[in-house]
Amino acid sequence: MNLRTLCLALTLAAMATFMAANEAARPDSRAEARVLRYVREHATPGKPILITELYNNVFTQPEERQALDKLYGAFFRIPLFVAQYQSRFGAPPKLAKIAEQFDLESDEDASTLLLVMESDPRVPRFIQRDAKTGEITSVDTAMVRSDRRFAQMAEKHLGGWEGIPAPDFTLPGLGSPAVTRAGLGGKTALLYVWFTGCPPCVKQTPELVELDRKFAARGLTIVGANADKLLELGYDDSVRLKYRAEQNIRFPMTDWNLSANTAFGSISIFPTLFLVDSQGVIIHHWVGYTSRTVLEPAVEAALSSPRP
Repeated sequence: MNLRTLCLALTLAAMATFMAANEAARPDSRAEARVLRYVREHATPGKPILITELYNNVFTQPEERQALDKLYGAFFRIPLFVAQYQSRFGAPPKLAKIAEQFDLESDEDASTLLLVMESDPRVPRFIQRDAKTGEITSVDTAMVRSDRRFAQMAEKHLGGWEGIPAPDFTLPGLGSPAVTRAGLGGKTALLYVWFTGCPPCVKQTPELVELDRKFAARGLTIVGANADKLLELGYDDSVRLKYRAEQNIRFPMTDWNLSANTAFGSISIFPTLFLVDSQGVIIHHWVGYTSRTVLEPAVEAALSSPRP
């Protein structure tokens, strides 16, 4: 075997390993593709797609219903995500960003969920899209704010959290005791809400590991709150435990649950981080990947502030 053939064989083997690992890491991806394909083919302007019809008569296999549950949950989170993204970054999210945030495999999948919203007369027309590319061209955040289904959560998202006492929460630990707001009393805490496979979360985690290494001895507690179960993504604890070991995560890892999510305004962009001072007040709120050059000075200042 010559060098070129050997290199090709090694490359193909690596690609096969990567694809197999990726397939294992994304539960029910084939079932999800079937659901999305059906939705694309049956979306009709002015006619809502009924989840009960899909659940009872079209997708009857457990893995299909799991995929349907996940997509149904995403459908109701998209307006908040798009409005918050527009508010935070001054531009609409690209289809690729929507796919990234909702654990979808392609831009086309993201476009399909937007198509469902556009076809449903019950959903306010809060976005405009380019007819050729399908990309969002404008977002009416005021329309999302005024819709009764999203108003309260939108106000929390778009109004900011700085200066507000952190809500109470109890987060089940991953192979460790639960983490509670009361249990963090008197400590400086960085609450990190994320989900498995989220690209900006994958980028964020190593920076938090470094922050933990540098500041844990001075009293910083980082809490990694994983939203997989809440978002119905299908990843089990073994995936999260493997990730913890691979990333050398020493700070507590927990499950982000419905109670906490509601208290924090139903988070729609991942990762989201809250820095809570020793008096229990949120002093910083970051949405999306946030570099260590931003996080470190904020943590340093919080730890250096006089304690009550």
